[in-house]
Amino acid sequence: MSTTIQRRTPRTNATANAYRTGLRRGLISARIQLTTPAEIIGTVVTTAIMIVALVLMSQASFAGSPVDLGAMGLPGVIAMGVVFGSTMGIIGVLSMDRTNGTLLRSKSVPGGTTGYLVGEITANMLANIVSAAVMLVVGLILFAGLEFASPLRWLLFVAVLVLGMISTMSIGAVLGALISNPKHMPLVMLPLLVLIGISGIFYPLVALPGWVQGIAQAFPLYWYGLGLRASLLPDAASAVEIAGSWRLEWVFIVLAIWAALALAVAPKLLSRMARRESGSTLAARRRDVQQQWGV
Repeated sequence: MSTTIQRRTPRTNATANAYRTGLRRGLISARIQLTTPAEIIGTVVTTAIMIVALVLMSQASFAGSPVDLGAMGLPGVIAMGVVFGSTMGIIGVLSMDRTNGTLLRSKSVPGGTTGYLVGEITANMLANIVSAAVMLVVGLILFAGLEFASPLRWLLFVAVLVLGMISTMSIGAVLGALISNPKHMPLVMLPLLVLIGISGIFYPLVALPGWVQGIAQAFPLYWYGLGLRASLLPDAASAVEIAGSWRLEWVFIVLAIWAALALAVAPKLLSRMARRESGSTLAARRRDVQQQWGV
């Protein structure tokens, strides 16, 4: 008498299950972020500060522009908020979760690391979309001269917003995989603040020296702001941009290149980061944080 052993075939794909779990985790995390009083107050305060700055800027104009500096700066402020939230948000989550053991615990579950990353990216994306939408609505109410009445402009706004978000979150994942301790976050934050200052967010890039313009155009933030300006400002406003046009083809090309490069590198770095996580490295990292912050 022979006994035949049959192996059970999993009913669900492990990778698909990890993505579904991560998506659910991200939706829950986003809901918590968007309904927590502290998070709501933080969003309101940040939005208010940016709006006040734009209102003050609206008292002036740039020669040759059909709109004031407030309306001209709104698309750039939206881009800045998404870039800062996407990049520093992912970096902050990865560095903190490596310190508190969340990443190590996710590693012990099949597909846990994938689900963890999908969840954090989903939560970050939803939070940034809500923040951008709030800023857009308030800006459309307060600032004159914006043009957002046609479906083509809506489509352009959404396409640039999503593509820029993908590229900046991917860059954040790359940098987050390289930063092993929260105390190193200023090494990224300070250059990012400098980049914000030279990327034409609050003032047209053509007013800056040529070498500064070249540096700004090498990074995605300038092109992100340019694409959003093309979706919100009248066509005549392109006269104050470099080459006197929106250069939309280059907006999508540059953002896509950055997204492709970061997406190619990020999984490898994140996988290496997850493999290196262990109880001993977590304990050493916690000791370092305690010595640094005295907690």
